[in-house]
Amino acid sequence: MNPIVSAVTDRVIERSRPSRGAYLALIEREAATAIRRPNLGCANLAHAYAGTDEDRDAMKADGGMNIGIVTAYNDMLSAHAVYYRYPELMKLWAREVGATAQVAGGVPAMCDGVTQGYPGMELSLFSRDTIALSTAIALSHGTFEGAALLGICDKIVPGLLMGALRFGHLPMILIPGGPMPTGLPNKAKAAVRERYAEGLAEREELLDAEIAAYHTKGTCTFYGTANTNQMMMEVMGLHMPGAAFVNPGTKLRQQLTRAAVHTLARIGARGDDYRPLGHCVDEKAIVNAAVGLLATGGSTNHLLHVPAIARAAGIVIDWDDFDHLSRAVPLIARVYPNGSADVNAFEAAGGMPYVIRELIGSGHLHADIPTVAGGDLSAYGYAPSLQGDTLSWAEAGETGDDTILRPPSAPFSHDGGMRILAGNIGRACIKVSAVERERWTIEAPARVFTDQLDVLEAFKAGELERDVVVVVRFQGPRANGMPELHKLTPPLGVLQNRGFKVALVTDGRMSGASGKVPCAIHCSPEALLDGAIGKIRDGDLIRVNAAAGTLEALVDADEWAARPIAAAPPPAVGMGRELFAMFRGLADEAEKGASAVLAAAML
Repeated sequence: MNPIVSAVTDRVIERSRPSRGAYLALIEREAATAIRRPNLGCANLAHAYAGTDEDRDAMKADGGMNIGIVTAYNDMLSAHAVYYRYPELMKLWAREVGATAQVAGGVPAMCDGVTQGYPGMELSLFSRDTIALSTAIALSHGTFEGAALLGICDKIVPGLLMGALRFGHLPMILIPGGPMPTGLPNKAKAAVRERYAEGLAEREELLDAEIAAYHTKGTCTFYGTANTNQMMMEVMGLHMPGAAFVNPGTKLRQQLTRAAVHTLARIGARGDDYRPLGHCVDEKAIVNAAVGLLATGGSTNHLLHVPAIARAAGIVIDWDDFDHLSRAVPLIARVYPNGSADVNAFEAAGGMPYVIRELIGSGHLHADIPTVAGGDLSAYGYAPSLQGDTLSWAEAGETGDDTILRPPSAPFSHDGGMRILAGNIGRACIKVSAVERERWTIEAPARVFTDQLDVLEAFKAGELERDVVVVVRFQGPRANGMPELHKLTPPLGVLQNRGFKVALVTDGRMSGASGKVPCAIHCSPEALLDGAIGKIRDGDLIRVNAAAGTLEALVDADEWAARPIAAAPPPAVGMGRELFAMFRGLADEAEKGASAVLAAAML
């Protein structure tokens, strides 16, 4: 193993020893004593079986696994619309191996792309906690020996895992739906967005461009949080190998889902290869998730999601671990917004089988983790294909396009795409994989806002036509649910294109598609918790230095210490935001995952 990856893994294991031990004891106790179908009362079983006709006799005989399907299906969200027929087909495939399947429950699946820049986005991060709770409710009936988790997008996969890991004695497989075919290239779409921000394009042109980019069922094709989720499930060994980026509606996609159902039936407690989820998600798998994130230039949202998933399994990973890993893990993929290619081109160039094979070979990924497919992670260095109707895997070849994928020996960058910043403003993270190196350090006067819409108005009024560090605060989990501020990307990009030095500093989030403008995000402590970001005043000179890992207000130390925190705006109401006051009140800091349910459960 790479010595830094090995050292970080050792630290995570040692730091997690008490909590991981308690977690493993929990799932072992649940495996031995939890409610199971043979122990349920007859009336309880009758209720559980009443909704099915074809499988009732098989369930009554209790001869095989009953698979609980937890689905994020809705047809408002393109990535999840593909799941419409999945349960129906999965029931057929379960019968092929003597198992049965039922839809255990549904979880919400909101689309950040729809709510971006609007009040509904303030529910986005806490939808992850809601999904975790919904998953727990779905699995609470004690009638399932395993579970298939159907989810793809931003908060859905982390939420599914956070809930499912509390039932870690059960085997589970995550089943993706795949990305939509390529439409209008992401770079062309971004160019229209910037032209619209400058007033050079009409709304109709912008709408046509957006619809041409997001044009059918499947995951969006840029490498944002949704597709980073799929990468992460592969390097953690929680998908069928090579399942992440196969397009919906193809025979290969269907056969991979069929294989997942068959595999799930095989790895149950009654089979000969028991692989419970809680043992598959171990410390090495969590480090693999972080390494994959850095090696592929993935979404900054996973600086929240990976720590939260880890905590649900009794594992503690922090931003310092990511920072150390980032200095050792090579960037071997360029996918938009870190390059011009989309995920379909990435898949065609070799995709995840190539990435995993190469990173195992260079000692950056732990191969020795228990995966849901059987064996270890080395099986994920093989790409799936069909020979007639027969599914098989072949070892990944060399990169099909070295502008998209390169070996660790000749990477795009010798270190990863993230940095942790620290200074008198607090701790924050920054994604630098798409930022030109000459923009890694920005020093400019601050302009302070408490609402992203005010930033847009200031831009339109010409008030930001200068070197500027835009500070948007009271955007943390306790303040307003930590919305993404992706609407700021086009105007800040326009200012940068005009030759100004521009950066963003915020205790909120940027999109998983954040790109060329340096953004110090997730600033912690947040302003509402007396974080020093609340001390910044208009005109303060701010230095964001990704190279040195610093985030500083260049203000006299005595004056800085004496400054009060600015007053917080009142809590927003409407669009259901008031219903999430409990989540805001309980949420912990960004570095721990910004979760209310994990904080409340003292995990």
